[in-house]
Amino acid sequence: MRTARTAAAVIAVVALAAGCSGSGGKADENTANGADGEGGSGGQAAGTPRLKIAMVTHSGEGDTFWDIVQNGAEEAAKKDNVEFLYSSDKEGKGQAELVQTAIDKKVDGIVVTLAKPEAMRAVLGKAKRAGIPVVTINSGGEFSPRFGALGHIGQDEAVAGEAVGDELDRRGRKKALCVIHEQGNVSLEQRCAGVRKTFGGSVENLNVDGTNQPGAQSSISAKLQATKGIDAVVTLGAPVAAVSVKAKEDAGSKAEIDTFDLNAEVVRRLKAGEVGFAVDQQPYLQGYLAVDELWLYRTNANVIGGGKPVLTGPAVVTGKDVPKLEKYTARGTR
Repeated sequence: MRTARTAAAVIAVVALAAGCSGSGGKADENTANGADGEGGSGGQAAGTPRLKIAMVTHSGEGDTFWDIVQNGAEEAAKKDNVEFLYSSDKEGKGQAELVQTAIDKKVDGIVVTLAKPEAMRAVLGKAKRAGIPVVTINSGGEFSPRFGALGHIGQDEAVAGEAVGDELDRRGRKKALCVIHEQGNVSLEQRCAGVRKTFGGSVENLNVDGTNQPGAQSSISAKLQATKGIDAVVTLGAPVAAVSVKAKEDAGSKAEIDTFDLNAEVVRRLKAGEVGFAVDQQPYLQGYLAVDELWLYRTNANVIGGGKPVLTGPAVVTGKDVPKLEKYTARGTR
């Protein structure tokens, strides 16, 4: 009930504010996207003072998930008269250095992920001392309040993993392989732990390099060949789902491929029956709400969700959901 009330409050705030409702696969670091006078609905940008907001994530090269996050952030930036700066580094040290760069630029707010939270602790302390508000998204939500952030926007990764375990049980699976595509990422480890908590069968983790798709495909295929009885492969990101479909074919396996996160290719594979289900955490919302919250805080002292985590997922998506999702994934908003 608390989650429902929080979600309702978020929708109300966004509707009021909007008048309506390695880097990823996109362009690289410090890409600026200022207001062009039009929001997504064709209205004028906000008449509030021009702000500069930086987003710094742990994205690895080619991860389309972050394209969708950026699309949401850029749409909010247009509406809010915000200059939006995006940068990323999959290594904790590099990500912290990019946050320091944003502090040095005297930005008006910072959006950051906490996949490797300890690497971010010191630099977020510097942001706080500089008077720069921070919103965390996507990963490391439990660290957000202790690092001084206004709040966290994303899904509870343990709960999402538990939902996958329950779904695997409903599908009669007995032995799952959980593929971690970025070692040391606390959120990915929480997902696999959540699957293990509720799944009645067995779960084995496999670490692969998500930025090296041929290598990941080879590792998954080898595991399927070497370990008998795997009837479900759970990937933790949409690009790895496509890789796993190919690995399954290489290995001659009959395992079902299931995944966290959506993109256009996953929806296509859901439609074709090549992926059983996906867990949607609505990355577009994560980017959109984070920029909107910093704008609302700077212009009206608002805090979305009262400082509590604002959940954007999880929701289990199957082939029956494809008709209503295809047009949104095609335009990069789901």
